[in-house]
Amino acid sequence: MVVPLYHVLAFAGLLFTIGVLGVLFRRSAIIVFMSVEIMLNAVNLAFIAFSRYHGDVNGQVFVFFIMTLAAAEVAVGLAIIISLYRNLRTSDISEIRLMKH
Repeated sequence: MVVPLYHVLAFAGLLFTIGVLGVLFRRSAIIVFMSVEIMLNAVNLAFIAFSRYHGDVNGQVFVFFIMTLAAAEVAVGLAIIISLYRNLRTSDISEIRLMKH
């Protein structure tokens, strides 16, 4: 059973939309961070779908690069979030004005 390309792309679009809405409307740094990860996974899903549709491995190679980027982002992002939480005792991004000065 083969899933049609437009079903996979619609699902990837839905995941990306959920990620964008999470970034725009949530104030918790952890939720925003997870929303960015959802958007990266949606892009990965679209790359894999196009790669299988065209019978080419270039999309899968891009996915490995994106996964490497996401791993680095997790390491740096969580370190920043933990540091801010230890200093300010909050994870609300609307109250973090440290970098505005």
